[in-house]
Amino acid sequence: MIKTIRKIALCCFFFAVPFFAMAWGMLGHRIVGEIADSYLTSKARAEIQKILGTESLAIGSNWADFIKSDTTFNYLSPWHYVNLEKGLSEAQVLAYLKTDTVTDVYTRINFLVKELKNKSLPLEQKRMYLRLLVHFVGDVHQPMHTGRKEDLGGNRVRVMWFNAPSNLHSVWDEGLVNYQQLSYTEYAAAINHTTAPQRQAWQKQPVTAWIAESYAISEQLYPEITEKDQRLGYEYNFHHIGTVNERLLKGGVRLAGLLNSIFK
Repeated sequence: MIKTIRKIALCCFFFAVPFFAMAWGMLGHRIVGEIADSYLTSKARAEIQKILGTESLAIGSNWADFIKSDTTFNYLSPWHYVNLEKGLSEAQVLAYLKTDTVTDVYTRINFLVKELKNKSLPLEQKRMYLRLLVHFVGDVHQPMHTGRKEDLGGNRVRVMWFNAPSNLHSVWDEGLVNYQQLSYTEYAAAINHTTAPQRQAWQKQPVTAWIAESYAISEQLYPEITEKDQRLGYEYNFHHIGTVNERLLKGGVRLAGLLNSIFK
């Protein structure tokens, strides 16, 4: 009987874990933070150091996930994503965001930017808000964080990742990034190759454009899963790692641009 109960508990845990996947996972968020750090202005770097001390953007980027262990911060859960209906055009996505008043990653990024520009904000509040902003900019560049409400952004789309049960959201959070077997500093160094015009173009685009990009990618990802527990592996990695790398790179470059504008 005890063995049976243990097996049932293990199965419940096993299938529940994917539903609480973290955007980009620990590694992906640190890659975004590391890339952003390389494009900070001297003024922004100095102001950020006053707030974070010796903590880097890369290390601080995971605070928003770590704090999920404290139930008093449960209110932050909907800040990580924005749910959109399927089949929307870019114009429809932008129109929705223009009137969006829901508590989601888009409205919270706008809130955090405004708050961080307030020079009288207490230091502890600044530290929390800065950590959250770094994390959420990473979140909106992970396509499945703009996914569909009915499947929790791909969390309920079950797949096999190299023969292990997973889901579409988790594959994009951690599976693809971790499969490259690089540390966050190695990964950032491997993909952080941009031109000044490229960075300028990316940083000029508003947050709404970042979300529209992610949404368009997610709409391409859903139809690729044609069966329950579809097996994903080498071929999936080959076809999608370029997109993963671009999203991480854009996230880092745009985060730097946002921080430079806040702490100018």
